[in-house]
Amino acid sequence: MLKNQFNLKNKNILVLGGFGLIGFETVQGMLHLGANVLILDKIFDKKKFNKLKIEFKKKISYKKFDLSKNNIKKFNKILANSTVYVNCSYPKTSDWNHNSFSRITDNVLKNSLNDNLVPSITTAIAFAEYLKKNKKSGSIIQLGSIYGLVGQNPNVYKKTKILENNSYTLIKSGLSHFSKQMCSYYSKDKIRINTVCPGGIKSKKDKNQSKKFIKNYSSIVPIGRLAEPNEIASCIIFLSMDASSYITGSSLIVDGGWTSI
Repeated sequence: MLKNQFNLKNKNILVLGGFGLIGFETVQGMLHLGANVLILDKIFDKKKFNKLKIEFKKKISYKKFDLSKNNIKKFNKILANSTVYVNCSYPKTSDWNHNSFSRITDNVLKNSLNDNLVPSITTAIAFAEYLKKNKKSGSIIQLGSIYGLVGQNPNVYKKTKILENNSYTLIKSGLSHFSKQMCSYYSKDKIRINTVCPGGIKSKKDKNQSKKFIKNYSSIVPIGRLAEPNEIASCIIFLSMDASSYITGSSLIVDGGWTSI
C-alpha cells in the first residue's frame, strides 16, 4: 500500500513560479515521479523548459501567468483537471527594498500585500472551489518561510547590505495561518492545504548572499549551512503525494533546526 502512495503517476499538477529556484526543482522531481506538470510563470525560461521537454515530452507544459495581476478568471481557465496546486511564487515588488522599519510606507506595504498575499489566497480558494465543485480530492501547497513563524534575526544581517523586510514576514505568516483556515473549511471535501516553511536557501544568483551573510547564517543554524533547493522541493513533493493524505493545515518547517532554539 505504501509503495503505491509514494509516487505521482498521472497526477495533474500546477506549479506557480515553476521556473524559480524552488519551483524548478519541484517540477523536475514531480516529472521524474510520473506527474503531468503545468508550469505557471510570468516569464518563460526557454532553456529550462526545453531541457524538460526533451525528456518528458507531453508531460510538461507552460502557460504565462502573473500572480500580481490577480486574474482569477484566467486562473480558472487553466485548471484543466489538476488536483494539486503548488504556489512557489516569490513576493518582490519594485519597491521591495523599502520594507524595512526605517523606510516602509503605506503604499509600499499595500503594494507588497496586493501583489502576493492577496492573489496567493484568492488562487488557493479558486482551486479549492474548483475541486469541491467537481467532487475531487486534492492538495494545495503554499511556500511559506520560517520568517512567517518567528521574527527575523538581525545578527544574520550584520556587515551585509540586507535589512529586515516587514512585508515578507506578513506575507509568509499570512499564508501559514490562512492554510489553517482553509483546512478547517475544506477538509470535509477531502481537500488538503499545507504550507512549507523553509529557512535560508542557497542560491548562486542571489547577490545578497555574500560570504559574510553565509557565514553569519551558518553560524546560527544548528545544521551549520543553508538549505539546498532540492531539500525544500522534496518536502513539497511529499505533500503532493497520497502518502501525506493525513497531513493538512500544517506548517512543515524545513530549516536545519533554526526555529528549534
